[in-house]
Amino acid sequence: MDIRASLAALSASSGPSGREQQTLEQAMELLRPLVDEVSRDRFGNLIGVRRCGKENAKRVVLDAHLDEVGLVITGAKDGFLRFRPVGGIDPRMLPDREVTILSDPPHFGLVAVLPPHVQRAGDANKSVPMSDLYIDAGLTQEEGEMLIGTFVVIRGPFRPLLGEVVSGKAMDDRAGFVTLLRTAELLKGIPLDVDLYILGSSREEVNGGGAVVHSFTVAPHCFIAVDVTHARTPDGPKDETFPAGKGTVIGIGSNITRWISQRFMDKANELDLPWDLDVMPGHSGTNAWRVQIAREGIATGVLSLPLKYMHSPVETLDLRDLEISAQLLAAFVKDLAKEGGEFLAD
Repeated sequence: MDIRASLAALSASSGPSGREQQTLEQAMELLRPLVDEVSRDRFGNLIGVRRCGKENAKRVVLDAHLDEVGLVITGAKDGFLRFRPVGGIDPRMLPDREVTILSDPPHFGLVAVLPPHVQRAGDANKSVPMSDLYIDAGLTQEEGEMLIGTFVVIRGPFRPLLGEVVSGKAMDDRAGFVTLLRTAELLKGIPLDVDLYILGSSREEVNGGGAVVHSFTVAPHCFIAVDVTHARTPDGPKDETFPAGKGTVIGIGSNITRWISQRFMDKANELDLPWDLDVMPGHSGTNAWRVQIAREGIATGVLSLPLKYMHSPVETLDLRDLEISAQLLAAFVKDLAKEGGEFLAD
C-alpha cells in the first residue's frame, strides 16, 4: 500500500467526533482488501476482522480512532456564526483559519479576526477567547440560524515536507489508522493463531465511547490503542516529548498491562526496531484508559506516533515512524496465542 496516499485521503476527509461517516467510508474501502470481513456498528465504529480459523480463538483488537476535533455552531449574530469546540481545540490557532461547515451542501467559511488597524492598543498581543470569535461564511442572519447544530472542521491541506515528513489536519489519529492498514498488509498471508480485529473507533476526542462500545460487543482478550504522542520541538519539554523519525513510542504505566509493554519491547529489540518509552503514571490520554475497565477488565497497551502541533490543521509527523510501528504491531500479533501463554487465558 501507499502509506502517503492513504494518509492524504483520510486527512482530507471530514469526520469530527460523532459525525465520522465520510471518514469511515473512506477508511472502509482502504481496509476491505486486507481483512476477511468489514462492517460498521450503530455507534459509528469501523470493524475489520481477520479470522485465524481456529475454534474459540483469542480476540485481539488494534484500535485507532477515526474522529477529529472540530466545532459546532451554536448561534448567529448578524449572519456571523457562534460556535463551541468539539474536543480539545486551542483558541489561539483559530483566528484567520479557513473552515468547512458540514451542511448539505458544505459551506466554506473562515474565523473572523479584526485587522491590526482597528484593534485597540495591546489587543494584538492577546489571545482572543473562543466566546468572542465568529465564523464568517457570507450568510444572512436567517441563513446562519438555520445552521445551528451543524458541525465544522478546520481546513488544512495535506502537504509533503522534506524527506518522509508530512503535514496536515487530523493526523491524530488518521495516521494511527494508516499504521493499522500497514500492519494488516504486513500480516497478509501469514498464519495467525488469534482472531485479529482492526478497529477504527468513533468519538475518542469527546468520550472514548466507540472503543468502549466495541469492547462490550467483542469482549477482546487484548486491546492495543495506536494513537499519537507529542513530538519534540525547540520549545517543548524534553522529558515529555519524543523525537520524530526515530521510531515508535511504547507506553508503560498503570493504564498499561505489563506483559503487553514487555512484549512490545522484546519484539522491538529482536527486530532491531528503534523505540522509546513513554511513562504514563495515570491517564494515557487514549482509548486504552476506558477500555481497561470495560466488562470484567481488559488487557490494554498503547503504541504512539510522535506528532508535532497536535489538534491543529498543521499536525506534522514522519512516515518512517508509521512503518516502524506497523512492523512492531505485526510482530506483536504473530504467534501471540502461542507466546502469550497464561496472559491470554480467559
